[in-house]
Amino acid sequence: MELKADAKLLRIFLGEGDRVKHTALYEAIVREARRLGMAGATVWRGIMGFGPTSRIRTSKILDLSTDLPVIVEIADEEEKIHRFLPVLHDLFESAQSGGLVTMENIEVIKYLHGKERP
Repeated sequence: MELKADAKLLRIFLGEGDRVKHTALYEAIVREARRLGMAGATVWRGIMGFGPTSRIRTSKILDLSTDLPVIVEIADEEEKIHRFLPVLHDLFESAQSGGLVTMENIEVIKYLHGKERP
């Protein structure tokens, strides 16, 4: 797969505890992105954050949250990102959770396939 120099970055903010049935929402998003042939996805786990409820979630030992902030980033061509948005909407509906989805322009410098590891 080749990724053009001008692409989009989809950034999805959600909670670690958000679920679709018994699967973490972030995992369901990444698996759907892979199934649909997206160029790549990464999940980031935050150490502290808050959303619309203004409730701070943190990984501090005295205030350990079971719902830390999570960000899923997906980079791909604009058309493929736009085709993924309805799937993402359905996943959020299934999870009955809130979140934030942003999209920005990116310039791809290099996108190479490495050796497959077992």
